[in-house]
Amino acid sequence: VNFDPKNLPELYEQTVSCKDCKFKKEDCLHMQWILKQIEENHAKKVCHKYRSKVLKMNKKKKEDQQKYLADKVEELHNPVAKSAKGLCRKILRYKEFTKNNNPTEDESIDENISNILLWALFANRKELAEIYWLRGKNHLLTGLVCSAILKKLSKKANNVKEQILASDLEEHSKFFEQRCLDIMDRMYEENTKQAIDLMDTEADIWGIHSSPLTFAYENFMYDVVAHTCSQKNMNRQWYNNLAPDLKPFLKSAVTKPGKFFTAPLTKYVFNYMMFFTMLVMYSAFVLTSISTKYYVQDIARVFEYYVYFWGAGDFIEELISCFGCLEARGRSHRSYYSRMKRYLYDFWNIVDLLSYALLISALFVRHFFIDETFTISRRMFALSLLVMYMRFLEVFLIHRKLGPTLIMIKEMLKDLLGFLFIALFVVLGVGIYYHANLWPDHQTIWSGDWTNWRIWTIIYYPYWQLYAELNLEHLDGSDQSDCTNVTSVWESDTSINRCPQQDWTVQAVAAIYLLFSNLLLVNLVIAMFSFTFERVQENSEKLWRFERYTVINDYDWRIPSPINLVFLPYRFFCCPTRDGCCLHKCRGMCCKNAVKKEKKNKEENETYQKNFQKITALKIHNKI
Repeated sequence: VNFDPKNLPELYEQTVSCKDCKFKKEDCLHMQWILKQIEENHAKKVCHKYRSKVLKMNKKKKEDQQKYLADKVEELHNPVAKSAKGLCRKILRYKEFTKNNNPTEDESIDENISNILLWALFANRKELAEIYWLRGKNHLLTGLVCSAILKKLSKKANNVKEQILASDLEEHSKFFEQRCLDIMDRMYEENTKQAIDLMDTEADIWGIHSSPLTFAYENFMYDVVAHTCSQKNMNRQWYNNLAPDLKPFLKSAVTKPGKFFTAPLTKYVFNYMMFFTMLVMYSAFVLTSISTKYYVQDIARVFEYYVYFWGAGDFIEELISCFGCLEARGRSHRSYYSRMKRYLYDFWNIVDLLSYALLISALFVRHFFIDETFTISRRMFALSLLVMYMRFLEVFLIHRKLGPTLIMIKEMLKDLLGFLFIALFVVLGVGIYYHANLWPDHQTIWSGDWTNWRIWTIIYYPYWQLYAELNLEHLDGSDQSDCTNVTSVWESDTSINRCPQQDWTVQAVAAIYLLFSNLLLVNLVIAMFSFTFERVQENSEKLWRFERYTVINDYDWRIPSPINLVFLPYRFFCCPTRDGCCLHKCRGMCCKNAVKKEKKNKEENETYQKNFQKITALKIHNKI
């Protein structure tokens, strides 16, 4: 079948656009409306422009109609294809990657094939999508992009309660992911080296520039990241192309010191050695030298300033991790918003940011809000140190046995937060009932310092009752010690502690509350923990490998703090991975032949990989 690319606008009009719904109205819940929610201008060009041209054509004379439509369709082809790609990038939140060179005839044919493939995804035509996927190039990355687009569209359809469409799109997404996994299996069997290299080979799909492994990680494709091809690639990166075994790796410190000391594994170990040193110094400082009375010792100053320098260096590394330039990282080509969102999705990054915030707050409190006892600053420093110790647990994430345990703890914390949200309203309701009947007409709920607010008394008893601290002597009103028998307290009498009144209904409500909280709520959270444990245990290897890639990718460019402060000028002004930097320019002038040879070998290797993918895809497509 020969398809004229000029007919692409009409193809979108007949399949994706909704004929019964007006574009500007909100009563359409089909694919047209879903695309409109993603990006209205692009969706309008894809779904509505051709129809508007047809409507204008009908108003003209009959002899002019065909000529008018032919001219307008010629004008619409490129804008519609460009808008479809724009929708694709908007769905996945990637920046547009543009090539400087003019496309060749073969590249134009590939472009038309990819345009029809993208239409098949939006129209959810499974067989046509498979056919044009097979006819295209870069099958592995293309298949992953197709799977990610369909998964996002499925979520959008589910949000508007289009369950059938959502289920169909999700099934289509799984087909593409399974195709990619089967390609990886077959390629690994036939040519292991090329299969491993391919995971890091970057390509351009609909203006999205990425590599298969990076794209799979950014879009949470756990099966792809946990695949043997991906893991072999990660091991090579982790050991910096050295022997992936401890003894030979340590011996390479003598034979190949350059590779050994720049390996992510070496930097990882050295980073946590520096981290542990900082924790020891920080602990000594918090325990002995918060007050300026004991601050005159030089060793205390060394401890404090080392912590500050370490914190500054580590914070800079985290900023580079989230907002670092594309050239310096050589990885993600997503928008800053997407990269920040992806960064904040990681639990350990939240702990990192919390530790920085507490350390900065403690620093300002100690030096700018000085009091005689330094109580507030001591609390801030101690809390900051506590979070630092929690951060240090991340060192075990790379361990095969302890890593899944930390993942379980992280997932159970999510369950615990959900439980606390439910328990909060129950505790508040019960606490208010207790207080209203034990201390009726109390007038000083929010009076005085915030630590003396009555709200803490309100939640005190029901909260501790969750842990079987009943406090019945207070709830039955029999405890009259250390209090004053008055009927009410006004705002001016905040120092008076009223005695509780006896009320049998308080004990009755407490009995019902204890039955509900201890037998229902607590057992509910235990059941949630059990379910999470089984879920994580079932996928522990997959989840651990995904988290492992996070660490490896991080330490590929990370320099341990505070040593990184020395290298900051070089990293910002002459980054060695930046094509236009002084190092690349010098190498290009001095080693022209070597650079040309490398470029030629790279092009030949990419051509081989494209053909390898195509042959493998054609072999396996009927077996899925």
